[in-house]
Amino acid sequence: MTTSRLLDFHSHWGTERGWKGSPYETPEARAAVRDYFKWDLTFVSEDEQAARFRRDDVKVMLDLGFTYTMDVGAVREQHDYAFDFARRHPDVVLGNWIGIDPTRPGHVKEFERCLSDGVGLVGLSVHPFSPAAGLPDGPAWEACLNLCVEANRPVLMFVGMTAAGAGLRGGGGLVLEDCHPRYVDRVAARYPELNVIAARVAWPWQSEMIAVALHKANVWMELHGWAPRYFPDELKREIGKRLRKKVFFGADYPMLSHERLVTEWREQGYSAEVLDGVFSGNAESFLASIGVD
Repeated sequence: MTTSRLLDFHSHWGTERGWKGSPYETPEARAAVRDYFKWDLTFVSEDEQAARFRRDDVKVMLDLGFTYTMDVGAVREQHDYAFDFARRHPDVVLGNWIGIDPTRPGHVKEFERCLSDGVGLVGLSVHPFSPAAGLPDGPAWEACLNLCVEANRPVLMFVGMTAAGAGLRGGGGLVLEDCHPRYVDRVAARYPELNVIAARVAWPWQSEMIAVALHKANVWMELHGWAPRYFPDELKREIGKRLRKKVFFGADYPMLSHERLVTEWREQGYSAEVLDGVFSGNAESFLASIGVD
């Protein structure tokens, strides 16, 4: 890569253990992903994953993604697995997004443990798809959001179309409207001291997401899961204008490689200043503001 160090605010694991508990463990689900995204879910070892990150000169926030469906013992084992990887490879791991079920006391206690004992930056992944937890602005999430406020740690809220369930009949039971940016707006308004990062391109509600990011000083965007050439035109324009300090790089490794994404970002014609902000500068400013080196 020809860019300076890349800070990736959202990727998954390239290891088989990192996908434990995911909906992609069945042949049917993997076939749907392959047919829809033209991508095969294959795995590397932990050391190979670290080597790839070093090759691409990237430091990554890793998301286990599906731990909120597990019992608390399995959740803790997954977190310990992630923290052990971070201890062994601190040069390529920025931290971890922690996904729990806020209606289960054991999960909330485990999140508290992660905040106090976790390695690197620990943030809360607020998913909208657990029926018991309800929507992100609902009462079930209040205790965990307040823990993030107290610890000065961010939350990651998913917006726009999700890959989960894509290509399956009924979309795997997931309702896309639950990822509308209105929930980012409501949470950011209700918790002004909370730092909220909207995850993914927000299509088909991109205008609404841009409005929320511009209106709320405590909202940022990371754009994992999309090749830049496919960004909505409105988003492409605003990245170089009003959103130039609000956007963090996100990859969604292993589905999209860092090398490919950096190349495509450069092909969009943004100035060097804008690209430096997206690739690392905006994230560095944000991390400094919450006391993370």
